[in-house]
Amino acid sequence: MPVITLTSDIGQEDFIIGAIKGQILSIIPGCAISDITHQLSSKNYLQGAYIFNNAAKHYPAGTVHVVMVNFFQYPQEHVLFAQYNGHLFVVPDNGFLTMMLGLKPKNIVKIDIKGASTFIQITERIVESVAYYFASGDLTEAGEPASEIFEIYPTQPKFDPNWMEGQIIFIDQFENVVVNIRQEEFEMHAKGRPFKIMFTRNETIGEISRNYGAVTISDKLAWFNSAGYLELSVRGGNMAGLFGLSKFDENQANKQRPNDNKWFFQMVRVFFE
Repeated sequence: MPVITLTSDIGQEDFIIGAIKGQILSIIPGCAISDITHQLSSKNYLQGAYIFNNAAKHYPAGTVHVVMVNFFQYPQEHVLFAQYNGHLFVVPDNGFLTMMLGLKPKNIVKIDIKGASTFIQITERIVESVAYYFASGDLTEAGEPASEIFEIYPTQPKFDPNWMEGQIIFIDQFENVVVNIRQEEFEMHAKGRPFKIMFTRNETIGEISRNYGAVTISDKLAWFNSAGYLELSVRGGNMAGLFGLSKFDENQANKQRPNDNKWFFQMVRVFFE
């Protein structure tokens, strides 16, 4: 059974997502449709990539992921179809493809959407191309090869022999804070040394917990979440709100002075002893 996931910044308050699902079921009968989320930010690609990647990786090989984020940032005459790691990704040519994959896939084609004047007309063109791909299994015949695309890449943690610095990429509904430091990176850099995780000028955490139950109510903790990223929390509390933490904004951070509190509180530093 063909599987298609839908991810967007559209929300579900109007008819758009329902109409797209109707198009899919009409053109590809029997297709399984799965929503990843329709609440992504149209501006924060780093956060969007974190959410999408850690859901999409659990889908079976052959899944087609239709990602509609910031679709009209630039005039669109085509969308990108890209094959990578056994999956097909359908995205606007606005940099989100390389942001979410961290690289430029070798197999990319452009699907012509010129003449499609409404979003529903565009998505119909997309679904027809996906149907062709399912029928033929050949990406190269679905469109024209894309040698040049718009590329944006995710911000990476900074490293030094005795410290590392990550950016806050996601804050969930409980105000737990996710940092773009992966467990394997942390352990490789720590080399078993004691450490202090500093997230404001005066607040630190000196150990990694296994879960929320490892500390008492109202205590702060650090742990590696199910996606393998460093997460800072307060048991029974709201980490981001209590300590003035906010999601990293690269454009804003570049405009701030290094001693500006807002700049600092979008970062988390780990010092090794």
